[in-house]
Amino acid sequence: MCIKSIILAGGSGTRLWPLSRELYPKQFLKIKDRSLFQDTVSRCLQVSDISEIYVVTNEVHKYFAIGQVEELGYDLPIENLLLEPEGKNTLPAICYGMKEIDKAHGRSVVGVFSSDHVLDPIAMETISGAEKLTSGYMVTFGIAPSSPHTGYGYIKPGEELEIGHKVSEFREKPCQEDAQRYISEGCLWNSGMFLMDTGVFLEEVQRLAPDVWNAFENSGTIQEIYAEMPNISIDYGIMEKSSRVSVVRLGCKWSDLGNFDAFYAEWEKDRSNNCTLSCQNVFVDSGNNFVHSNSKKLVSLIDINDMIVVDTTDALLICPRKSSEKVKEVVGFLRKRNDERINIHETVYRPWGSYTLLENSGGHKIKNISVLPGKKLSLQLHHHRSEHWVVVKGMACVENDGQKFFLRQGESTFIKAGSKHRLSNSGRLPLEIIEVQLGEYVEEDDIVRFDDEYGRA
Repeated sequence: MCIKSIILAGGSGTRLWPLSRELYPKQFLKIKDRSLFQDTVSRCLQVSDISEIYVVTNEVHKYFAIGQVEELGYDLPIENLLLEPEGKNTLPAICYGMKEIDKAHGRSVVGVFSSDHVLDPIAMETISGAEKLTSGYMVTFGIAPSSPHTGYGYIKPGEELEIGHKVSEFREKPCQEDAQRYISEGCLWNSGMFLMDTGVFLEEVQRLAPDVWNAFENSGTIQEIYAEMPNISIDYGIMEKSSRVSVVRLGCKWSDLGNFDAFYAEWEKDRSNNCTLSCQNVFVDSGNNFVHSNSKKLVSLIDINDMIVVDTTDALLICPRKSSEKVKEVVGFLRKRNDERINIHETVYRPWGSYTLLENSGGHKIKNISVLPGKKLSLQLHHHRSEHWVVVKGMACVENDGQKFFLRQGESTFIKAGSKHRLSNSGRLPLEIIEVQLGEYVEEDDIVRFDDEYGRA
């Protein structure tokens, strides 16, 4: 394999709220058996070894990336996990990855992929086949349009090449009338995927985006680099200005799943064209609906058509399918109120597993905690709360005030405030416990870590 891969795995997930949240965006959601991120990694493994795959993400999402690659049976090298201090759009992220690959492997051909797209795996044959163009061109990939979509940018092919075409023009997201005209002119949807030689790309960055180039060349740490970095997309910063861009047509299934209407278009439907991601739904004289519930709640629709219903444990969204783009306005409203429901689900994922908040009051919390096999929490203490642990499933290894012991299903222990303690799972099956926190203060920042294998402070 000679193609390296960059996977862009940042993103805040606001357009699919409340299914995705800023701390749990759509690329890591497991709507079916695997997440979109895991599907992307699997596609990249068709053209790259795991040591040649680089993931650009952030501190908040790095454990999602590490854990979900492990679930696929691979270990992502820690040096291949590139953490942005803040999101500055696609050009800085791609430039970060390209420079790291150039440093580690020398001049290379690199595929750049979004982690939250649906793409037919057979597309990788066409993508890798475009490698012969990369000595002179930065290759982008255009999707054969299935409709005059107003949510995508367009690429107009120009002069024909051995494979594909030179790009004549990039066009922004159009109105319906313009989208129809673009298709009649032979334009393609802009997929946001690329295949590029590091040398060609970096030459164009230096020439066309000197602010980005100088930030990487003249600064030290990645924090200092990003402090000097403009917020700029690769299309606006490079592709629309360069004469060294070609486009190759992909005639396969692709979607960026940008809103719930795109989700509706992607998944199977019943005889009344209702799309549901769970079996807990009943439809009576209702059609063309998208319904999802990740709670145990039964959702029933009567005489309802063309609607989106998304039910989570802490939020409910109902809107016409045609209005799904307005979800981001709800998120904006909640952000002004400093509502935490834009950030987290009641289930929170950690590098060792997850916890689900079952009950919360000023003086207590009840959590269901799940610890993955072979994982352990940090050695820690809390100043303001005590904890009761009851094992529901599996075997818990407990350290408490210097003592180490095991608890089986139905057994429990008490952790008093100020005690150094650790919970771990040395077994082969997931560990599940119920934790009851009691105290004058039960928030997540009442924690002092003494030892943490995940590098957290």
